[in-house]
Amino acid sequence: MKTLEDMSKDERSLLIYFESRSVDNGGTVDTRRMNDIDMEIAKRWNDEDFISFGRICFEDTEKDRGKFSHWCSLSDEAFGLAHSERKARSIRLWEKRNFSTTSELRGE
Repeated sequence: MKTLEDMSKDERSLLIYFESRSVDNGGTVDTRRMNDIDMEIAKRWNDEDFISFGRICFEDTEKDRGKFSHWCSLSDEAFGLAHSERKARSIRLWEKRNFSTTSELRGE
């Protein structure tokens, strides 16, 4: 079983990308946003059954003007880790924010 602590920054980032593509875009993946390292990770995860990742049939890519050539689907484990990473990322970004909230100014 994978843990976030065992994953590299590239792996965590790719996991969040795949999760968002799965949830918001029906699993279609824009590989123009992936580099060679991402592709290697995706293929390894596919072999490990952590995610499913593959090519979309050529005839079906023409329907979308060739925009999406690949698809992904996450395992339950991958979805769980993606949720955990989203929460952790939200906390990290909140702590680095460069604004104050109105409730902080009022001392609430």
